[in-house]
Amino acid sequence: MAWGRDIRTVYPWRLAILGAAMLGLWGLLPWRLWNLQVRQGSEKRAQLARQSLRSIRVAGVRGRLLDRNGVPLAENRPSYCLSLYLEDLRRPGKRQNTIDAVMDTLDRLAETMDRPRRLDAKDVATHLNRRTPLALTAWRDLDPTAVARFLEHAEEFPGVDLTVEPVRVYPQGSLAAHVLGYVGRADEETLAESGLEEERLARVEEGGEEEEDERNPFHYYLPEMVGRSGLEKSLDEELRAASGGRLEIQVDVAGFRYQVVSNACRAAGKGSDVRLSLDTRIQRAAEEALAGVRGAVVVVDPRNGDVLAMASAPTFNPNDFVPSIPRATWQGLQTEARPLVNRAAAGEYAPGSTFKPITLLAAMRSGKVRPETRYTCGGAFQLGASKLRCWQSWGHGSIDLPLAVRYSCNVYLCHAGLACGPEAIQETARAFGLGQKTGIELDYERPGLVPDDRWKRAARGDAWRDGDTCNMSIGQGAVLATPLQLAMYTAALANGGTLWRPRLVLGESREGKTDVRPARRARDLRALATADQWAAIRKGMRDVVQAPDGSGRRARVEGMELAAKTGTAEYGAKGSGKKMTWMIAYGPAASPKYAAAFLVEDGASGGSTVSPLVRKFFQRVLDEVEGRGREEEAAG
Repeated sequence: MAWGRDIRTVYPWRLAILGAAMLGLWGLLPWRLWNLQVRQGSEKRAQLARQSLRSIRVAGVRGRLLDRNGVPLAENRPSYCLSLYLEDLRRPGKRQNTIDAVMDTLDRLAETMDRPRRLDAKDVATHLNRRTPLALTAWRDLDPTAVARFLEHAEEFPGVDLTVEPVRVYPQGSLAAHVLGYVGRADEETLAESGLEEERLARVEEGGEEEEDERNPFHYYLPEMVGRSGLEKSLDEELRAASGGRLEIQVDVAGFRYQVVSNACRAAGKGSDVRLSLDTRIQRAAEEALAGVRGAVVVVDPRNGDVLAMASAPTFNPNDFVPSIPRATWQGLQTEARPLVNRAAAGEYAPGSTFKPITLLAAMRSGKVRPETRYTCGGAFQLGASKLRCWQSWGHGSIDLPLAVRYSCNVYLCHAGLACGPEAIQETARAFGLGQKTGIELDYERPGLVPDDRWKRAARGDAWRDGDTCNMSIGQGAVLATPLQLAMYTAALANGGTLWRPRLVLGESREGKTDVRPARRARDLRALATADQWAAIRKGMRDVVQAPDGSGRRARVEGMELAAKTGTAEYGAKGSGKKMTWMIAYGPAASPKYAAAFLVEDGASGGSTVSPLVRKFFQRVLDEVEGRGREEEAAG
């Protein structure tokens, strides 16, 4: 054509350029293959491996809770489980084919073991969607008969294996349930948070660098128990394994397990065994003393603050919560009696006449009252137009301070309280630890209340009056205390003025190493009173039990001299007749080893309701604890 070149014209130089380009590309291909397969081969293989690896957190063995003599209160037992490895039961085609195969296996297993099938097709599908590489646990806690039947036919069930997992158990049943608490299955969020910290600590121990702390080091979590209440909760970090085990497996393109990468595993650890200050014999005696009533008992060693027993009634069985509590059992615990509440540490009550030694110490410290000071009780204390009656309506006559303790005279205490003033009483009460938490190793402790003018103005819009002082002097009105606080206060009275912090945990043991927690003194109260003043309080408390007309004489135990103080506090609507009844006691009176606070809700009086329980308790301690000690000493 005239307007263009002939398209049939050949240009050799263009062919040469095209050929060179093609040769260059063909030459680049072998170099690229060499670069990927040889030069970067190890890096690519590692990257591929990482993409196909799944990290599993393996639960460690939870540590035990032991009493002071090594008696197990919480430990672990083996639970036999039947698990299915779905990669061995996989069927070609749709995922439903695999689900059908698994269901068929489950039905045959149920028939073989004569046990109902626990899982349905929806459970299997959920497992395949979310936890494909993990074994599917079909039955837990199988009894020996079911285990034996499976083992007889194990060859007929490829891909099915008998596995063992630890399960929390409380061998003493409901004993000390409120102190021990209970466990439940940990959610994955909790395990993920702990897993990050454990992974960081593991890298530090291994000398590795700390990097990517924000990432989750685990893809899957095997079932693990976590503390939900009591010491199981407050000591959860110690009881759980310090470093959760890491198991790494390789999966195929469908997500099924291909193989276990054993050289990447880290063995699961074991939690610390924790030795408690509780004595199982004393704890059982305390709980039996509360049989049939609602109340609490706290027993401590006045020489060091060790909590020997802490009982609350009614109670519950922590075994019911493992691995999860049935709905009917849970609903049975939601009653007006509140069996899940630890009345010993979380119950706040008016202390009644058990408060009176505080008032008398404050009065003696002020110099307004001496042990020999006498007031006359005619059966009531006249305060303006009002009368505050003594429990003995015909009065106690002219009595001194030890007799006021012995007879629990309200009139004497009103005189003493007004003589020293409310501030002195409030200061002394707080010095003994009332109105504040004791610091025990439990997270639900309540502080109680020591009321004052500032509190009353804020809470009730009124100023403090003499009537408030009289009520506080006898432990009524707005004063509140827990049985634990009164037990520690009783211990301070028993030992002559040392207020201990309650010690519930004696020490922890892990991998042969023992960490002992020392006794802790809260404060030295000996300066609150002179030796004669302390002696006057102690004499009055001794006579409460040992004198034939003492208000707590029903607590007398042959073979152990006790000192005590009874208490009765009205509550609820005026005239309702509802009473909280108390007794604080320590013994032996001359060299105390036990200091206790007893509370019974809705009793008649401290002397008539609680004193017999105190007698029953100390008789049991004398026979089973002190008696055994003497026998061992004689045998030695």
